[in-house]
This record gives sequence, structure tokens and C-alpha cells, in this order.
Amino acid sequence: MRKIIHCDCDCFYASVEMRDDPNLRGKPIAVGGSSDRRGVISTCNYEARSFGVRSAMPTSQALKLCPDLIVVPGNMKKYREVSTQIRNIFLEFTDLIEPLSLDEAYLDVTDSPHCNGSATLIATEIRRKVAETLGITISAGVAPNKFLAKIASDWQKPDGLTVIHPAAVEEFVLRLPVAKIHGVGRVTAEKMHRKGIRNCGDLRRYSLVELVQMYGKFGNRLYQLCRGIDERPVNSDGSRKSVSVEHTFSSDLCKFEEWQEEMTGLYSRLWERIENLGDRYEISGAVVKVKYADFSLTTQERSSRAARISEFKQLLQQCWDKRSEPVRLLGVGVKLKDLRAELGPEQLPLPFRGKLASRT
Repeated sequence: MRKIIHCDCDCFYASVEMRDDPNLRGKPIAVGGSSDRRGVISTCNYEARSFGVRSAMPTSQALKLCPDLIVVPGNMKKYREVSTQIRNIFLEFTDLIEPLSLDEAYLDVTDSPHCNGSATLIATEIRRKVAETLGITISAGVAPNKFLAKIASDWQKPDGLTVIHPAAVEEFVLRLPVAKIHGVGRVTAEKMHRKGIRNCGDLRRYSLVELVQMYGKFGNRLYQLCRGIDERPVNSDGSRKSVSVEHTFSSDLCKFEEWQEEMTGLYSRLWERIENLGDRYEISGAVVKVKYADFSLTTQERSSRAARISEFKQLLQQCWDKRSEPVRLLGVGVKLKDLRAELGPEQLPLPFRGKLASRT
């Protein structure tokens, strides 16, 4: 039986800002862009959340919900430094760490000798060290697998610790609302509710075949998760799956020529990031992302080994053909294949093929 911890900092960016400026404590604050530049909220503290402010919300909308909201510009350099310090604390207990973002990670402590091998005590010690040395709080979930550990870390936020012992998995999962399952969004949850499916116990009434018929490939995943089964290992190799850049514009782009012009600049920034990856990765796909003035989002993608600008232009054209309306955000990115994972530790990867290909 594995021992997995999921650690998740509480409103990370906002917590760091409140730590560095005590005058912000107890007030509704958010980290994000300015409302007059069509900024978006990156994160906010719990005082702001009580007004309905949420991450990814336009700053202008957040200020309508909470007129006293203090919007602080982000400082990614500082947040990365704090994230590195948190990771160093994790490393005191295990090398098996899978970062999900700057403020969130899975830890496999199955074979850790620390704290007499108790995952609960390790999680408690991690939370104490983060609070005492870095001045921010972190919530944690302890469980036999990643699925349950992630749910547990959110169970008593902020500054909480929830432990799901192996013997308690069955009882916990049976009552777990389907909306808590990763991948079950609001629309899917509402459809499930109309079928009388409100928790994992209800999902178990359906066979694997029935769930696949209703939900496609995701049905197989649902069949496993509603039984508390998740065999995914903690991936500690730090492998990247993609790299991308995007930009939110101060004014909507209404003409396709404007779309193309902005995408050309984004493409240059994307290649700067690609070239910094070294020879570990190979490009496997190209992606264009478009967010319209009404905040609806669409993406177009294709298989690609070179990520030429001509391919991105074709994808952008497909977006325009699908919906030629004003946009507030454009993004471009590539999917990556980790050559080290395929070749194994004893083999050296070939030169980065995507990097050597023509960009025209």
C-alpha cells in the first residue's frame, strides 16, 4: 500500500504578498492585472473569496463584487523562489516529488524512514516547517493514492490536514460527490445529477460498459475512481508535457490580420522558450488557443514535428473560420515528447529535432 501526500499552498501568491506586507492581512486582496488593462485575477485570499472573487476572473468583475478589493501586481520571480524553498523542505523527506505547479505537489513517502515511516507525521512536519520558515500555510492530504490525496488536501482548507486511512477508503469514496472527481465539470455533474448520480456510490450502479457508453474513454476512469482505485505513480522526473505563451490584449482584436500579426510575435516568444529546453524533448504537436470577448475559449491543434509558423497560421485560420469574432486573448504552444523517458537512463537522446527544423 502506497503512502501519498498531496501538498497545496493556501492562496499561494496572495499568501506571499500578505507575508511580505502585514498591512494586507485581514483585507480582501488579489494578485492579478489592472482592471484598466483588462487584467485577470491570478489568485485571491479567503477574504476576497467570501465576496465571490475567484481566480481567472476579470479584475473589473472582481472589483464590482468587492469594491474594497486590493489588487497587487504579481511577482513571479519571488513566487518561484518561495516555491524552490518549499521543494527543498519536501526533499528533506523524500526524493519522489511530482510538482503540479509552483504551489502544489504529490509526494510518495511509502519508503521514507522519517517520522517512523508515518505519512501523517511527515505531512504534519512539512506543514510546520513551511509555516515557521516561510511564513505561509499549506494544506495537505494523506491517502493510499494520488486521486484521494488530492481530494483530501482540499477537504479542510485553508491550513488543514486530512488523512484517509486505507481502511476508511471504501466508506469515504461511497459518499464522495461526483463533482469532486477531477474531470467532472459543472456541466457533466449536472447531467449526472439528472440521472440520479450524485456520489460515487451512485456511479457504482453502472457497469464499465455502461459508463464507457455514456462518457467515452472517461467512463473507464470513472469506473476506477468511484471505487477509490488510482494506480498512477508519483512522477518525479520533472518531465514537461508542453510549453506555451499567451497574451491578453488591452483591446479586442477584430480583424484576422490583427490576429496574424499578434500571433507572429507570440510565435517568436514561444521559440525562445523551446530553445531553452535543450535536447531532452522532441516536438509532437502544435496548438493555438483563442479566447473571445465573451470569455468563451477554443483551441485548434495538430500533430507536428517542427512547429513551423505556417502550421500555426493554418490553425489560426481554422479558429477564424469557426468563429470570426473579436478576441481578447491569443496563445500558441507545442506538445512535447520526453526523449529520456523513451530512451531510458543509459541512452543519450538525439539532438532536439524540433529545434533543428525549418521555422518557415
